[in-house]
Amino acid sequence: MAYPNTATLVTFPSGTVHGGSTVVAAMPLPGGVVGLVTDTTPFHPLDHSWPDQPGDSGTVEFDTVDADTGEFRGARYPVVDCVIGAVSPQGEFLLGEEIPVRRGDPEWVWLVVHLAELREMDEAGAAAQELVGRAVVLRADVERRAALSAAHTGCHLLALALNEALAERWRKQARSDALGSPDFDALAMVSSRMDEHASTDRYRIGKSLRKQGFDPEGLGDALAGVTTRVNARLAGWIAADAPVRVEAPGPELTARRRWVCELPEGTASIDCGGTHVARLGELSSLTTSLSLSGDGTELVAVTVPKRT
Repeated sequence: MAYPNTATLVTFPSGTVHGGSTVVAAMPLPGGVVGLVTDTTPFHPLDHSWPDQPGDSGTVEFDTVDADTGEFRGARYPVVDCVIGAVSPQGEFLLGEEIPVRRGDPEWVWLVVHLAELREMDEAGAAAQELVGRAVVLRADVERRAALSAAHTGCHLLALALNEALAERWRKQARSDALGSPDFDALAMVSSRMDEHASTDRYRIGKSLRKQGFDPEGLGDALAGVTTRVNARLAGWIAADAPVRVEAPGPELTARRRWVCELPEGTASIDCGGTHVARLGELSSLTTSLSLSGDGTELVAVTVPKRT
């Protein structure tokens, strides 16, 4: 099977949720789905190396006349998930967690793979390879994308607010975040996960963090006050209706993208491969709850956005 030799181009960083494209590879996959690779896509894929935001779901349409007017004369099928695939220097195709290197390794070709249920196609039984070259329109689930984008924006705002609220606990000079606070989020982060309702961020408070200068003494007793300060800062930022954008040097999946938010305190910028709201005013509220494990070694933040 021939695979593409250039990275998939992506339009989701600008907020795009639909667009026309051409199938450049198709392969049957376990579970009765076909992995469709197109030259361009609006779908956000799950990143195997940092799986924080889930992949988009939606539909793929064959023989659609016009993606902008919505005129439709073809066949529409579900896209149940979207993941990253990669072609190794030896020409082997791997999917998701099978990939042994991080996204962007220049020796690999990086692809967005749409997991499409094509069992009901009019051309039932057609080989996946017969799909190559077909024109398609891809449409991401708009409501799900909006919910995941709100959760991802909330995750970044939580990081900045938490860094500020914990700043007084640093006894040594530490790397700073975009607003000048010691970057607890980056230094202690273990995992970050979003769903359609919230983001959940887990932080390790162990020997390594202590050696870097963080003092956890009495954090459990102080946690209610920290939570209050964080939520007050989040509420102020939402009220400011700051604009949000994703900056990228190019349209390739491998391009290094950054989340940028023009907060009243200054421009905040964080490396990010996900999707986001266009303005903080799209959220009516953003609140977090903080909890500390019994032994004090794990801090968990669950941040819930509500959309207007």
